[in-house]
Amino acid sequence: MPVSRRGLLAGTAVAGAALAIPGTASAAVGTAAGDTIRPDDARYQDLVLRGQNRRFVATPDYARVIRSTEDAVAAVQEAVRSGKRIAVRGGGHCFEDFVDSGDVEVLLDMSTYDAVTWDPQYRAFSIGAGAMLETVYKDLFYGWGVTVPGGGCLSVGVGGHFAGGGYGPLSRKYGSVVDHLYGVEIVVVDARGRARSVVATRDNAHRDLWWAHTGGGGGNFGVVTRYLMRTAGASGRAPADSLPKAPAALRSSLLLYDWKTMTPAGFLRTVRNWFTFFEQHNTADSPYATLYAPCILTHSSAGQFLLSTQIDAAAPDAAGLMNAFNAAMVAGVDPKPQVIDVGEGAFLHTTMERSIAETPSPGRGKYKAGYLKKGYTDEQILAMYRGLTDATYSGPESSVLLIPYGGKVNTVPSGATAAAQRDVVAKMVLSASWSAAADDDKHIGWARKVYADIYRGTGGVPVPNAINAGSYINYPDVDLADPAYNTSVVPWHDLYYLGNYPRLQQIKAKWDPRNVFQHKLSIQPPG
Repeated sequence: MPVSRRGLLAGTAVAGAALAIPGTASAAVGTAAGDTIRPDDARYQDLVLRGQNRRFVATPDYARVIRSTEDAVAAVQEAVRSGKRIAVRGGGHCFEDFVDSGDVEVLLDMSTYDAVTWDPQYRAFSIGAGAMLETVYKDLFYGWGVTVPGGGCLSVGVGGHFAGGGYGPLSRKYGSVVDHLYGVEIVVVDARGRARSVVATRDNAHRDLWWAHTGGGGGNFGVVTRYLMRTAGASGRAPADSLPKAPAALRSSLLLYDWKTMTPAGFLRTVRNWFTFFEQHNTADSPYATLYAPCILTHSSAGQFLLSTQIDAAAPDAAGLMNAFNAAMVAGVDPKPQVIDVGEGAFLHTTMERSIAETPSPGRGKYKAGYLKKGYTDEQILAMYRGLTDATYSGPESSVLLIPYGGKVNTVPSGATAAAQRDVVAKMVLSASWSAAADDDKHIGWARKVYADIYRGTGGVPVPNAINAGSYINYPDVDLADPAYNTSVVPWHDLYYLGNYPRLQQIKAKWDPRNVFQHKLSIQPPG
């Protein structure tokens, strides 16, 4: 079913309708540095408007289109020499103004540097940092029958998605994207202001810089120009054996819930059923390891909310597993939701069909998130209910999204990658989405109120405890660094990185000693 990116999976459109987003063409490596694209250039407006959150639109002095690592080195060197602040854009899906900020003076656009190839030197797949997930999925699958467990929005760029950890529908089976990251090629700036490219891998002398990109987030250490992907433990002797095998087919279903008949007790039971199931089936060897079932709790002004489910059709008794899951979801819920068996479909076709749809007319949004080690308390679930049924607020594209996680993800030690949350069962994403600038305060206020209500027992934020495990840096929320909204004693960086932040700081000091690469939630040098 097509669902709105603007609402981050919000909406209840007719099930089964297909959407395909065209990929970008691969660019040649080694071309001359791109033009300086200033405001009087016909290309400028399209480049600065590529961001998908219209709350933020940058007005840089100029932009450059990066087509190679050499382009990136030259562009970074020029900006550093002239003392200009740099921002890098891949897919354009940053939730905050880390790219589209008023103080950004140079915008480096990576979108045409998107080739997906096999690199025999490193025995790994090379993925240009401008590639979108659709390009990656198609090229890996059609070329070699493999995939990476990345996200469900096909127009997201790999640049920030991979560096922040990366996850998606196959993560419970195959782990986080960074569990398959062998290396990065990145342009860094030394203490003398000299820009240069470095290849950092999990087994070379620059391993610390590789580690920083296994969940440290984008925009912190330099300009990533390409990722080298090979699953940990794979030899790289053959491309087809170097990343996870993609499923041949997926079995899918939908559960549609009617807000008009939903009571607080019914909502509590519905959400509790979901949490309980994934708490009970959260091991890497579970027969439900390939089950992905995001619960998309849209605001009641949308009329309905839904549970969207898929499982590898080759899993033993996949149909029986799906039926048992749906039965567990509707148990004790009265009236029961509508259950739609979408059936079985080819892997890539179904992935495209069920992806988060991009919109050519992006709106405005505010996003807040949290990791969960187990299900929320009853009071937290009822806090969600109060927010989603608030009659003083109308936001049919606003939602609370519950995403199953864990499984294989949890088999990796917390310090093995910068992505520290390795004891989780789910993620929560609260999104407010709207169109008019005049409505900013109303929608942002709603998101902040609901989030604060959910986490009112821990200072308004997901302080790590028996239930919470902080938040996900790819869902950045500057409120976590604002004492007006984070009244806990836990700083924002410990919510995102847990105990890994001091190590990230040391790597920052080593590889970006001039703090060239920064934003509102960037890693800060120690001291």
